[in-house]
Amino acid sequence: MKILITGHKGFIGQNLTLYLQNDHELFGYEWQEDSLPEVEGFDWVIHVGAISSTTETNAEKLMKMNYEFTTDLIVKCLEMNIDIQYASSASVYGNSKTFKEGDDCHPMNGYAWSKYLVDRFVEETLAMGSLPINIQGFRYFNVYGKFEGNKGNQASPITKFKLQAVTDESIMLFENSDEYKRDFVCVDDICEVHEKMIDTEASGIFNVGTGNAVSFASIGEAIATKYGVTINHIAMPDQLRGSYQTFTEANIDQLSKHIDMKWTNVLDYINDV
Repeated sequence: MKILITGHKGFIGQNLTLYLQNDHELFGYEWQEDSLPEVEGFDWVIHVGAISSTTETNAEKLMKMNYEFTTDLIVKCLEMNIDIQYASSASVYGNSKTFKEGDDCHPMNGYAWSKYLVDRFVEETLAMGSLPINIQGFRYFNVYGKFEGNKGNQASPITKFKLQAVTDESIMLFENSDEYKRDFVCVDDICEVHEKMIDTEASGIFNVGTGNAVSFASIGEAIATKYGVTINHIAMPDQLRGSYQTFTEANIDQLSKHIDMKWTNVLDYINDV
């Protein structure tokens, strides 16, 4: 298939490019001010370009680059009859206790709001009835893996703790990290989901996670044991208080209706890589 990948130089975009390049004809696109990519002639657009920082406070920037660009791109794909996948985020759920696509969402920061508004736009578009294309939104849970280096402070704890272990010979954990649990999903699994869903006739918003939450403490302890370093506990920074998801765990019933996955266990990944 001929596929356009937006944000192809980013964390997930780089992984998708490597994952898909042997079996598909790929083209990359990076953000350009007031410009949409040309989509005519493509079989699919995979849109993973965005401001990914959960601490971004510039609402105008988030609306322009995350919401308006994405919805304009979806409209363009509708006009040109091009199927599209786009990256959403589990951050839309906020501090919910359940994580089903139809559940109420409680975005806790600007980034989460920008993703939620795109999902609302897609839901309203799909509700209009039969469409000529597939629109697939993927609510990624906490993604980790290769090429996280350019994410800086937004990298997963797997990557940050490993860097701390190697450079500082210690790991910094927030106090009460045994109570903070997330659904950590390997970027290789993310890529597999994208490719498998390309071959389905499905539209909608889908959770993409393992369905199993693991504590930050377990992650830190596994890395500390592997590298033989100590763990130090610190208070949560003020800028994270009130907007920090303490628990996520994907309900993947909707995704499982279309594809089968064998999810990577994050603790196995830490021990093997």
